[in-house]
Amino acid sequence: MLFDLNSYYIEPIKTQDAWNVCDFIVSNEDRLKRYFPKTLEQNLTPDLSNIFVEKKVKQFQKKEEFLFTLKERKTNQLAGLIYIKEIDSNKKQGEFAYCIGYPFEGKGLTSKSIKTLTEFAFKELNLKTLQIIVHKDNFASVKVAENCGFIWKKTLKKEFTPPGELPLNMELYELYNEIDP
Repeated sequence: MLFDLNSYYIEPIKTQDAWNVCDFIVSNEDRLKRYFPKTLEQNLTPDLSNIFVEKKVKQFQKKEEFLFTLKERKTNQLAGLIYIKEIDSNKKQGEFAYCIGYPFEGKGLTSKSIKTLTEFAFKELNLKTLQIIVHKDNFASVKVAENCGFIWKKTLKKEFTPPGELPLNMELYELYNEIDP
C-alpha cells in the first residue's frame, strides 16, 4: 500500500525503516521533545529504533495502531511520521498524530498526508470520526487540522503533560465521515 503525493509518498512503517526513523527522530529532537516524548525516548539509538519499528509493524498488522512514513521520492529521506492511533472500534473513532522534519515544514506535506490518510481511515478502516488533539500555540498543527476540514469541538482540560511541565489544555478537532457505505 503506497500513497502517491507526487514528489513524496506515504507508506506503512516497515522493519527496514528503523535506521531512518532513528535518524529522523534524533535530527528533530528539539521539535519532538514536547509533544512526542514517548516516540523520542524510544528512538534515541538504532537499537531502540529497531525495537520501536518492530512493535509498530506488529501493531499495524494487528490493526491496533497505524504508523505511516512520509518520504521524499527522489532520496527516500524520511520527511515525517503520521499515526492513526487510539482506535476505538466500538465508536469507529481514531486520532491522528503527526510530525514533520525541519527541512520539510511549510510545504503543505502534512496537510496533504492527513487528507490522503483520512480517505484511507474512512474507506479501509471504516472509521466514522477522526480526531486531532493539539495545543492552541502549536499554530502549524492547528492549521493542518483546519486545512483538512477538522472542526474545533472543545478544550480538553489538562489533557497532556509534556516532560517537566504542568498539564496542558489541548484543543480537540474532529472530522466525520458523512458518507455511509
